[in-house]
Amino acid sequence: MPRQNRVTPFGELVAVAARGTLMGNRGCLHDAPGTIRRAFQVKRWIVCVLEFKGRHRQIMRPGSYTELFFLDEATALAAGHRPCSECQRARYTLFRDVWTTANPDRTAGAPPTAGELDAVLHAERLRPDRGKRTYTARPADLPRGAMAVGEGGVPHVVLGDTWAPWTAAGYRRAVALPAGVEVEVLTPPSVVRAIAAGFPVGIHESSGP
Repeated sequence: MPRQNRVTPFGELVAVAARGTLMGNRGCLHDAPGTIRRAFQVKRWIVCVLEFKGRHRQIMRPGSYTELFFLDEATALAAGHRPCSECQRARYTLFRDVWTTANPDRTAGAPPTAGELDAVLHAERLRPDRGKRTYTARPADLPRGAMAVGEGGVPHVVLGDTWAPWTAAGYRRAVALPAGVEVEVLTPPSVVRAIAAGFPVGIHESSGP
């Protein structure tokens, strides 16, 4: 049976057979038998590469952090994660620096520490009741790689003039962006601004060229 460790753009943890292309964690979320008991433990929600320095892990080892998996970086960012400062050091530094430029009111012009960045993202990704915090915008105003809710409550990744419905196994065929409406945006606002300022988001190959 698949483990409940795949992350959706809503930040939810689901059990599906499809494999992810990136890993991450939010602390230890499972009990000794491997059952998910909480949505997060820490504010440090990171996204990691699958292979790093030949390290091997036992999935959901008792007392260790819970290994989470994502379809792609766009999904991880929408869920509220950010690049790991260890296994993705160069990508983390790029994200932090572009994020700083795009959010001057949050940083006083200086790059934040990882903890400071995590505190901002934590406030943007969760409501006080721990539900997913969202906001509304026109799809045409969102940059490539941002994610929002489309028809039927399905998450979509913006690809320019089109967007594609998300599934755990990949994206379905892209369709034209809806006009004249606002949609529920899943990617945190400070991250959307960073993407718009030039942070290049990794999007699964199923989205097309």
